[in-house]
Amino acid sequence: MPVIVVVGGQWGDEGKGRIVDLLAEKAHVVARYSAGNNAGHTIINELGEFKLHLVPAGIFYPEKVCVIGNGVVIDPPVLLKEIEDLESRGVAVRGRLFISDRAHVLMPWHRLIDELDEKLRGHGAIGTTGRGVGPAFVDKVGRAGVRIADLVDREALLQSLSFLVPYKNVVLEKLYDVPPLRLEDVRAEYADYGERLEPFVTDTSALVQESLRNGETVLLEGAQGSLLDLDMGTYEYVTSSVPSSLAAGAAIGIGIGPTQIDHVVGVYKCYNTRVGNGPMPTELLDETGTLLREGGPRPEYGSTTGRPRRCGWFDAVAARYSARMNGLTRAALTRLDVLDPLPVIKVCTAYRVDGRTLKTLPASGAALARAEPVYEELPGWRRDTAGVRRFDHLPPEAREYVRYIEGVLATPICLVSVGPERDQAIPMKGII
Repeated sequence: MPVIVVVGGQWGDEGKGRIVDLLAEKAHVVARYSAGNNAGHTIINELGEFKLHLVPAGIFYPEKVCVIGNGVVIDPPVLLKEIEDLESRGVAVRGRLFISDRAHVLMPWHRLIDELDEKLRGHGAIGTTGRGVGPAFVDKVGRAGVRIADLVDREALLQSLSFLVPYKNVVLEKLYDVPPLRLEDVRAEYADYGERLEPFVTDTSALVQESLRNGETVLLEGAQGSLLDLDMGTYEYVTSSVPSSLAAGAAIGIGIGPTQIDHVVGVYKCYNTRVGNGPMPTELLDETGTLLREGGPRPEYGSTTGRPRRCGWFDAVAARYSARMNGLTRAALTRLDVLDPLPVIKVCTAYRVDGRTLKTLPASGAALARAEPVYEELPGWRRDTAGVRRFDHLPPEAREYVRYIEGVLATPICLVSVGPERDQAIPMKGII
C-alpha cells in the first residue's frame, strides 16, 4: 500500500487539514512530519470544530495510528493542552498518538527570542506567529537543541539545561536586555512535561517502517505552504522549519526513504491568501479582497494567530512553480464556493517586472515585490455551489474554472470542496 504526502501549494492555510481528514479514512498511519504549533489545521466533523496545531488530523478516526515525527518541533504545554482538549470532547488519544524521540523541543527562550527579534527587526519584521518555532529550528541546526529523548530523561535534561540556560541567558541579557531565566525553574517545569509525555514517546520511524512492511497505507501531513519553504519559497519571508515544507522533506521528517513515497497531493485554494509579511503580487485591497476574506462560511483569519489573511486572485505563476517543486501526482481545490458571487474571476498568468514578462517565480524577493500581475479573465457563475455534491452538477463556468486550474497545474485534480463540511468535498479522480 502507498505512502501519500499532502502539501500546501500556496502560502499555507489552503485547507490541508480537511483533505488529510478525508484521506485518513483509508490510511492506517497519519503523521505530521514538519513545522510546529505555528501551523494550524481546522477540522469540522460530527463532534464540532477543532483547531489542531500538533496532533495529526487522523486523530478523529478511532482505529488510526497518529504520529508526530522527528521533523516537528514540539511545544510541550501546547501539545498537552491539545491532548486534554481532544479527550475532554470524547476523542481517544492515548495508545493511538506517538511522538518521535528524535523530535526537538521548543524551550521558553525560543518564544522570548522570537518576539524580541521581531521587535529588533522593526520595519523588516518577518511577521512570524511569535510561537518560538523559528528560533527552535535555528537551535536544532546550530546543535543547541533539546530533543524529546532528553526531555523524558531527567539526568540528560539537567545536563543539557546546565549548559543551555546560562548560554541563552547571555543572549537574552546582552542582546535583548531582558532578565535571565532560572535554571531550576526551567528544569522543574520541563521535567514535569517529560514525565507527562513519556507514555507517548517511541521510535516513530521504526513504527512507520513496520506499518509499511505490513502493507498498510501511510498518510504524511504537511504543514504550512510550499511558498514558505526555506530554500524554494519567497525568501526571506519564509518558514525556518526544516526539513523542507515541500514534499521532499516528508521522507526526512518521518524517517523513511524518498523512494518509499508513492503519491504527492497538493492543496490549493481557488484564490490566494497569505498571513504575515512578504510580497504577494495578486493581493487585493478593494471590495473584492474583502469579499474573499469575509464571504465564505469561515472567514479568512489565521487559525493559529487570528490575524486577518491577505486575499487575492489565484496566482497561476506561483501555483505552477509549487506543483513542479513538489512533483505533484494529484491536486485538491478548496473554497470554490467563496467565488460564487463574482461576475468575473481573474487568474494571474504572468508577472511584469521592470519591463520584462516572467512566467516563473523570481528568486529575488525585491523583484517579486515589484511584480505586476498579468491577468486572464474567466466568467463567474453567480450561483450557489455549497449544496452541490457532484462535479457535473456544478455550474458550467465553475467546471470551466476548475479545468482551467487543472491545466495550470498540469496535474489531475482529485477533489473540489464547496464548503467546510465533510460531505462538501466533491470527488473527481482517485488519489491513486
